[in-house]
Amino acid sequence: MSAVRTRFAPSPTGYLHIGGVRTALFSWLYARHHSGEFVLRIEDTDRERSTQASVDAILEGMQWMGLDADEGPIYQSDRLARYREVLDQLLDQGLAYYCYCTPEELDAVREQQRAQNIKPRYNRKCRDARDPSRPGIDPVIRFKNPLEGSVIFEDLVRGRINISNDELDDLVIARGDGMPTYNFAVVVDDMDMGITHVIRGDDHVNNTPRQVNIFNALNASLPVFAHVPMIVGADGQRLSKRHGAVSVLEYRDQGFLPEAMRNYLLRLGWSHGDQEVFSTEEMISFFDLGEVNRAASAFDLDKLKWLNQHYIKEADADRLGALLVTGLEACDVEIASGPAPRSVADALRERAQTIDELVDKSLYFYSDFDEYDEGAAKKHLRPVAAGLMSDIRERFEALSVWQAQTIHDALQACVEANDSKLGKIAQPLRVAVSGTAATPPIDITLELVGKKRTLERIDAAIGFIAARAEQGA
Repeated sequence: MSAVRTRFAPSPTGYLHIGGVRTALFSWLYARHHSGEFVLRIEDTDRERSTQASVDAILEGMQWMGLDADEGPIYQSDRLARYREVLDQLLDQGLAYYCYCTPEELDAVREQQRAQNIKPRYNRKCRDARDPSRPGIDPVIRFKNPLEGSVIFEDLVRGRINISNDELDDLVIARGDGMPTYNFAVVVDDMDMGITHVIRGDDHVNNTPRQVNIFNALNASLPVFAHVPMIVGADGQRLSKRHGAVSVLEYRDQGFLPEAMRNYLLRLGWSHGDQEVFSTEEMISFFDLGEVNRAASAFDLDKLKWLNQHYIKEADADRLGALLVTGLEACDVEIASGPAPRSVADALRERAQTIDELVDKSLYFYSDFDEYDEGAAKKHLRPVAAGLMSDIRERFEALSVWQAQTIHDALQACVEANDSKLGKIAQPLRVAVSGTAATPPIDITLELVGKKRTLERIDAAIGFIAARAEQGA
């Protein structure tokens, strides 16, 4: 068996969507598993729809996902001369022909076929015409599909596929302006680049028999095909914008980590026993196309968040701190006067499913807030807490060293002096300094908030309790 070469070949006509990224991941993993090579090819022959912005988004998304290519990006737009060479070869060998039929004529044929309950297809009018030339018409080039026999190939996911050539018409392989079509260009590319395994979405299954016939016409070795099932939403419909973010970069911008996305997409249609969490090394070691499910996979955002939280918990503190800084700066939060972001991220890592959530939960460490969570204030900022709050404020003000341990000791002393329990003072303090009832351990939280801010916020909370008492609330 020759060395494995896989490829990912997106069209730059939009964002890099989740389905495409999973296909890229499977192709990348298969190449890595077999110590082969992974090629990135940009299929940009659709001049009207291809954009540089989409190219940039594809490259940025692949880089973020850590799917490094051994070759590429290779652009189809740089290979037009090669396509022309192969088109001329097929024309010279009588395996392709010019078609001068107009769009109106083709539409009329299709309408007539529909009226006769015949599958609409090109009627091969120009296939054997000796002089089909018509002034003023730029002809397309059609491939002479075999008229008999079948296309049979073994798909590594779907098994044996058998399509009769009766089902296939003479497809257009070059448009009137000379630009190659997808089904032709992809064959020339895979042939020239020595691609051994084509891993792609099962929406391409209908294209494969046509491509197989072109491979055979060119006397080229067939790659092995593996068509992976689509990704659907919870409603069973193909994943689209109505299901939420579908661009991989949108997930990045919402605070998901690339290793979480890799792990999640790997398990979306592939399994290895009951294992849920995989290191990159394990992914490469275990991945095999034989374990890819044939059925469509449903995208589950909650499962992705669960995995993301796992990787946030495991992340290096410096990296997590840097991600927090980026998020805070995007919110125009002044970081300089607050605690070290690395320390804040470390304290909150157990409580955030995304980086966005980490940012949101960290805001009170850097910025004052205007109001308390209504339920938390009603439950914890009550007159019964005012005495304890005043007591702990005095103890805190007297501290010359503001660290978690000295804060903890002061809290314990307050609890014992008032014959109370830690929760009776810790919960009102949480609400006072954060505006909510959920924070990291109270001593760590207060150390990070800082002595000055803590005292100011306790004063504000005592004032809030007094004002509510006056109002009879």
